[in-house]
Amino acid sequence: MWSLLLRRLKMGRLTQKDGNLLAPKNPSDLPMSFKQSLQIRHLDCGSCNGCDWELTALINSIYDLQHYGIDFVASPRHADLLMCTGPGSTQLLNAARETYEAMAKPKWVVAVGDCAIDGGVFKGAYASEGGIGGVLPVDLKVPGCPPTPDDLIKALLEFMGKR
Repeated sequence: MWSLLLRRLKMGRLTQKDGNLLAPKNPSDLPMSFKQSLQIRHLDCGSCNGCDWELTALINSIYDLQHYGIDFVASPRHADLLMCTGPGSTQLLNAARETYEAMAKPKWVVAVGDCAIDGGVFKGAYASEGGIGGVLPVDLKVPGCPPTPDDLIKALLEFMGKR
């Protein structure tokens, strides 16, 4: 037990870089548009779950996505943005279309990770569409394998016009 505690004290947090790059230096640096909000529906389109884990990290106390007025919702009917991870496996294409059609307008689609953008490591596989862009109209692409939570937050804030 003590060895784990001493190792933790020496190394610090392993899941966080040197400070949160998005944290403002003082309260006057905060964006004035905190009244806006964005509701996200996440759709796993056959990913390896690397991007899914990074999306899960967005709602923990380190990154605190809800602080920016962004939250994940369970129903596509409540979502403004559809966040897709994975190359778009052939078994999920119909579900992706139905999820997109169930969303109210205006609606946007974000391709998260290299697999969702162009197929990534699954490019050319027999059960892969080669990216979600062939199925849904993609508005924003966040590259990386997987993209870091900082990259995801920066992309979402730029998309909302907050940064």
